[in-house]
Amino acid sequence: MKKKIALIHGDGIGPEIVNSAVRVLDAVAEKYNHEFIYENAPMGGNAIDAYGEPLPETSIKTCLASDSVLLGAVGGKKWDDLPGYARPEAGLLGIRKALKLYANLRPAKLFPQVADRSPLRKDIVDKGFDMVIVRELTGGIYFGERGTRHGKFGREGFDTECYSEIEIERIARVAFELAQKRRGILTSIDKANVLESSRLWRYAVHEVAADYPDVTVNDMLVDNAAMQLVKDPSQFDVIVTSNMFGDILSDLSSMLTGSIGLLPSASTNDTLLGLYEPIHGSAPDLSPDVANPIATILSAAMMLRYSFDMETEAENIELAVEKTLSDGYRTADLYDEGKIICSTTAITNAIIERI
Repeated sequence: MKKKIALIHGDGIGPEIVNSAVRVLDAVAEKYNHEFIYENAPMGGNAIDAYGEPLPETSIKTCLASDSVLLGAVGGKKWDDLPGYARPEAGLLGIRKALKLYANLRPAKLFPQVADRSPLRKDIVDKGFDMVIVRELTGGIYFGERGTRHGKFGREGFDTECYSEIEIERIARVAFELAQKRRGILTSIDKANVLESSRLWRYAVHEVAADYPDVTVNDMLVDNAAMQLVKDPSQFDVIVTSNMFGDILSDLSSMLTGSIGLLPSASTNDTLLGLYEPIHGSAPDLSPDVANPIATILSAAMMLRYSFDMETEAENIELAVEKTLSDGYRTADLYDEGKIICSTTAITNAIIERI
């Protein structure tokens, strides 16, 4: 099978970790008789330096003409003083909009090999957890009407939370279909005791639930969800929630695993074209060949699963990563006494050997 993949290397450690993922993809292609064709799509600070903007139109065209997109990370202190619309991160919002990506999938899985790095108590960690947070990506308070105005106490800022039934229904279906392929448990998180948008959210989710009788649906208020994620994350399978709640809770869940260097993500739409990236940033202060590429490698595995329908190949990568960790290989961010400390290149080599 032949697939075209757009590569957004990005800034900082981005090029290193994307190149590691490409090497793993090439090993998979050789084993399973696929052909992956890559085309670069500059975005972020490197694009600002080269083209004067964080997301050139040519990069958008490259991504739209591809079967999927693999992204490293963007940003850095060099561009921090630019206005918001011109910063590297504006490229992220731009590419999501251009590709019409409305569903963000963020797994949070506790790898037993590094479970002792979790900040949770041992009795909680021993139960393990494996969840996916499905975050609505293009609506809600981040995209609602906003501004400043004169209020009763003087100058005030406002941001508007607004969701349509259509937006809620389409993200709910993504979550329900994912739950069907997992343990069949869906937790919908809202603030329906206070917010009108959340009351519509809850109503719309239950309307969709009628089409998925094999999935158990639970409603949970967002403040309770934050507590439950710390108290007993093993209870969660698939979580679906709004843009802002998903932003906060997915970051919380990532820290429960003990390292953001292990966590991938996917942004998808109604087509097979998706954007796959690690959840961590560009870490521009890291020395060369030190970064942990595992999150990007696992993002590539998600791409194989969700965009290319290559389940066996995706599982092969995931098992190779777990075997590498079981055999004691660690990058600097995961290193423990008695383990084998590895560079970016070395741990990538170890993973490829286990493909």
